[in-house]
Amino acid sequence: MAKHSQVIELEDVVVKFVGDSGDGMQLTGSLFSDSAALAGNDLATFPDFPAEIRAPHNTVAGVSGFQVHLGQRKIFTSGDMCDVLVAMNPASLRANQKWAKPGATILVDTSAFEGKAIGKAGYQNNPLEDGSLDAYQLIKVPISELTQACLKESGVDKRVAERTRNMFALGITYYLFHRDLQGTLEFLKNKFKDKPKIAQANQVALRAGYNYAETIEAIHTTYRIGPAPLEKGLYRNITGNIATAWGLLAASERSGRQLFLGSYPITPATEILMELSKHKSLGAKVFQAEDEIAGICSAIGASFGGNMAVTSTSGPGLSLKSEALGLAVIAELPLIVVNVQRAGPSTGMPTKSEQSDLFQALFGRNGECPLVVIAASSPANCFHYAYMASKIAMEHMTPVILLTDGYIGFGSELFKVPDVNDLPGIKPPMAIPNDKNFKPYRRDEKTLVRQWAPAGTEGLRHRIGGLEKTNIDGYVSTDPLNHQLMVNIREEKVNRVADYLPPQKIVGEDSGDVLVVGWGGTEGALLSTVSKMQELGKKISLAQFNYIKPLPHNTEQLFSKFKKIIVCELNMGQFVSYLRMTLPHFKYLQYNKVEGLPFHVQELTEVFTKLLEEK
Repeated sequence: MAKHSQVIELEDVVVKFVGDSGDGMQLTGSLFSDSAALAGNDLATFPDFPAEIRAPHNTVAGVSGFQVHLGQRKIFTSGDMCDVLVAMNPASLRANQKWAKPGATILVDTSAFEGKAIGKAGYQNNPLEDGSLDAYQLIKVPISELTQACLKESGVDKRVAERTRNMFALGITYYLFHRDLQGTLEFLKNKFKDKPKIAQANQVALRAGYNYAETIEAIHTTYRIGPAPLEKGLYRNITGNIATAWGLLAASERSGRQLFLGSYPITPATEILMELSKHKSLGAKVFQAEDEIAGICSAIGASFGGNMAVTSTSGPGLSLKSEALGLAVIAELPLIVVNVQRAGPSTGMPTKSEQSDLFQALFGRNGECPLVVIAASSPANCFHYAYMASKIAMEHMTPVILLTDGYIGFGSELFKVPDVNDLPGIKPPMAIPNDKNFKPYRRDEKTLVRQWAPAGTEGLRHRIGGLEKTNIDGYVSTDPLNHQLMVNIREEKVNRVADYLPPQKIVGEDSGDVLVVGWGGTEGALLSTVSKMQELGKKISLAQFNYIKPLPHNTEQLFSKFKKIIVCELNMGQFVSYLRMTLPHFKYLQYNKVEGLPFHVQELTEVFTKLLEEK
């Protein structure tokens, strides 16, 4: 047995699994994440996979990856550079070597590094032999050959054995980090319960990888990451899309309104539809429509019928829903529209993330068509903001667009499961059957909200549709003065939602040299950067916005206390343009990125440091 020189205690570590799109890297990364969660680590993940359904084998275009950042402290991002890179073929190494820190551990499957595969990856020479990896701790293992050997007597064919090599690599990684195999062994047993030979083959490969790592001389160092100091409670490693679905389910339960989702599958939002389809026992009704327009129109019909209505999509789908969104606005019906943003325009890069749909959410409809826009900022708080989007939509009788993005929708983190009874109540303004004083557009004086009278409510028949109506009575009208009145009322109704929003919070001192402003899914990187700079004594603070239209009432007051304001977005400057329109008397600086990748802490640190040093 090999004698390993040391076990290093780490506060946090970044591990990335990369391989061909058929190598099972998403499952491998997910299982490693689950093992970290079971060990009590905090974590954040970043799945990164190609848009091509069948990219050419062993090419850079077909590389799939899964990055995990785990630690014994609070983790806010999936990490910049990786400490450990597991590369299953030459193309994945070529595509990801730039993300490995100097001195990082790189585990490679030497079986995959043969002439043809090396050439298809764009290498002139074998990188395992030409000295190009001398700056790293290289662990060379013939993973494919060893997997075939350990499964020789298992009864599975060569092709099935080849597909379990990711479990062999995972076993080696578990050894590197002193992880327990039992949870993963149980998962494999349950996942393949109808195919026991395949379950056993994966289990054998996992154990074989662990045992091999225990005996080879190439591993001189292993790592230990202690548990994070988490509050007591029930935790789940959860993706943003699943958290969104759960938040919608919780809002349905608290409001007493049955959930209806009308949607068309689209990357990266499809998992919301898939998750809700599993919960018919909770009263959820899910309709997979033939297109985006049918999806939202079915949801509007469900809202007219008294349901908590939802439609989910991404940027291209939101553009198709715009006319129907106008119908929901003019009819003043509650509707939740979840937009999991991706890189555009057009089809763009469908598996990559951006924040480029803000203008579309704010302004992308014909006519004066105001609605509420809010944004989730982490995988876990997708639950909270899906819940709040539902609460606002139903209590204020308005459509609400909830913006998430592919980074937090596919990414995961630890989520403390709340008690539904502890969530704020939701009280839709339901009309009373046979109310002789009912008028369809009579409004609450404080909120300007009309009552919700679902179709079929006895004695409350009224007109509905896309034509302008008179205030109070709801008669169809083309009167110019009435149209002006109704446009003003609908805008003011949305603005008054601000009266029910929490004040905007600041991380750090409420005055200083620089205020960093972000919104939505950039929170992790911005928070990590600002927190580290605050520890160094820098006078820098962060305001991360979740409520966008309307803005929280105290926004102007917060901005007034800082010498410089820099707005950071994964677009060309949409939120900063909105701020310039809404609060024009401040000078806004901006930092923007549209690479389909999240911000890195290192790049932000450089930008903010330079800004602090400028006079």
